[in-house]
Amino acid sequence: MPYVQIRTNLEINNETDLLSKLSARAAEEIGKPESYVMASLAPKMKMSFGGTEEPAAFIECKSIGLSAGQTEGISAGLCDLCEQELRIPKDRVYIEFSSAEGKMWGWKGGTF
Repeated sequence: MPYVQIRTNLEINNETDLLSKLSARAAEEIGKPESYVMASLAPKMKMSFGGTEEPAAFIECKSIGLSAGQTEGISAGLCDLCEQELRIPKDRVYIEFSSAEGKMWGWKGGTF
């Protein structure tokens, strides 16, 4: 049920490795089993931040029951991942958090 996506203007050489790290980090930070995490990457996008096309990223983080109290820790973890793995400075990463009710998240032909 957690979904996390990184959109970036960088080319990503080892997408499989980064997806694995993103999935594990999201599970850890959100506090949900990794077996429910969906992670995706959208590299090489046309993107500008602050008027420049220097390396940047936009991250979507969605989950059922995500609380405002969790977002600072999740932000730190995902920004650290971008800095370590993609060399994107933390001040060039925006993160959008969304929480959903279980009935607003579909799975296996039903909802949570």
